[in-house]
Amino acid sequence: MNILFASSEAHPLIKTGGLADVSGSLPRAILGLHHDIRVIIPAYREILKHAQQLTLAAYLDLEGVRLPVRILSGRLPGGNVKLYLVDSPPHFDRAGKPYTTSSGSPWLDNAERFTVFCRAIHALAVNDAGLDWQPDIVHCNDWQTGLVPVMLRETSAAPASIFTIHNLAYQGLFDWKTFQSLKLPDDWWSIDALEFHDKFSFIKGGLIFADWLTTVSPTYADEICTPEFGCGLEGLLTLRKQSLTGILNGADYTVWNPGRDLHIPVQYNLRSLFHKIENKRDLQEHFALPVDNAVPLFTVISRLVEQKGIDLILEILPDLVKQNAQLVVLGSGDSQLEAALQQASARHPEHIGIHIGYDEVLAHRVEAGADIFLMPSLFEPCGLNQIYSLRYGTVPVVRRTGGLADTIVDTTPETLADKTATGFCFHQASATALWSAVERALAHYRKPDSWAQIMDTGMRQDFSWKRSAQQYVELYTRIIAQHKYGQILESNVIQ
Repeated sequence: MNILFASSEAHPLIKTGGLADVSGSLPRAILGLHHDIRVIIPAYREILKHAQQLTLAAYLDLEGVRLPVRILSGRLPGGNVKLYLVDSPPHFDRAGKPYTTSSGSPWLDNAERFTVFCRAIHALAVNDAGLDWQPDIVHCNDWQTGLVPVMLRETSAAPASIFTIHNLAYQGLFDWKTFQSLKLPDDWWSIDALEFHDKFSFIKGGLIFADWLTTVSPTYADEICTPEFGCGLEGLLTLRKQSLTGILNGADYTVWNPGRDLHIPVQYNLRSLFHKIENKRDLQEHFALPVDNAVPLFTVISRLVEQKGIDLILEILPDLVKQNAQLVVLGSGDSQLEAALQQASARHPEHIGIHIGYDEVLAHRVEAGADIFLMPSLFEPCGLNQIYSLRYGTVPVVRRTGGLADTIVDTTPETLADKTATGFCFHQASATALWSAVERALAHYRKPDSWAQIMDTGMRQDFSWKRSAQQYVELYTRIIAQHKYGQILESNVIQ
């Protein structure tokens, strides 16, 4: 199959969250199954600064864009996946992050920027770019690509499309005035199309018009069809449930593997787990915490936003301090949550270390050095850090939701007996429920044999991309066949 994989970010070129990890790893796994998959992302300034061996593949004259848009071609670093960069300097060549300014505010022209991106994706999808290559299916990811399935539906002989929801809370909503400025068909502003509560919704384009929908875990696929997690779109998603599949994200064990991780001070595996102590010492020293292997060291690697349950962690900090535990936090996000964590660290510098921002190398050191990983998310489409933690022998404490429910087995007398326990789970989104799970984790931490078994079981789990990639390939095959059958039927009706 020929597959065009469209995303607004891809690791290691540009990353703001889990979408980048997926976009950097899944295409490589699918290429390994002998399919021609090509990734298309915007040519952000940060990418052009570091990208190598790029060639000019095409010029595109796109509606609503004054200057021709260049398509640059190269390879996704770390493999042989072909890469296309949509180079429109007025839209992507700027300081700041992909979706926000340096100060953290959304770019005011995001709707225009990602409409241009979608138009470029569409041009490649229907072979209007002169590349002499056309995909059988276009795999779109999140709201930034949501207009592509609509454009494909309005194009004859277009390829099939699949749309993956990585986080339904981010929908790409804009007002009527912005919609008018985009020069899109008037009938797209309709409750049956992309209008959503008097806003123009990018994500609704993917949800309605893609041939198939996926989410990044089976449990999240069920959750988004309910009012609690559906973000107002649960009715539409329930209608499309027969075309909705949850496929669990995978981990890239060529990157996240303590046995050959060059970012950590000392590599280790199941047979040399004692080396984890040296990584713990390194982490304690880095954050100026007392070096003591007996002290339980908790960690959080996360966007610091309400969704991630950071306020719950703040509530239990006094109890962690009373237990003489340590906490390391790596992340950025809501300024009030950042300030609250920094204040807690200032009050208890011997217990709490904070790094505001994201540092990929430090993330590896944190995973390797910590004992327990906290992930009390209010909702979590999949989550990857709990999967990375398992491989690094860092035991997760998670809320049972979305992909967390699909990846972590709670520690109970029964799961300890049958050696399936990999972490500690709780249900209610409250500080009390989180602390109860933390207390259970601490009780087992103080039992070396029990703790060693939980670590061992977690490190043996296989959440590699190979299985997930195979599921996507099987789904692509089915969607392409159904799409072609539908085109044949439509052609017969027209005749």
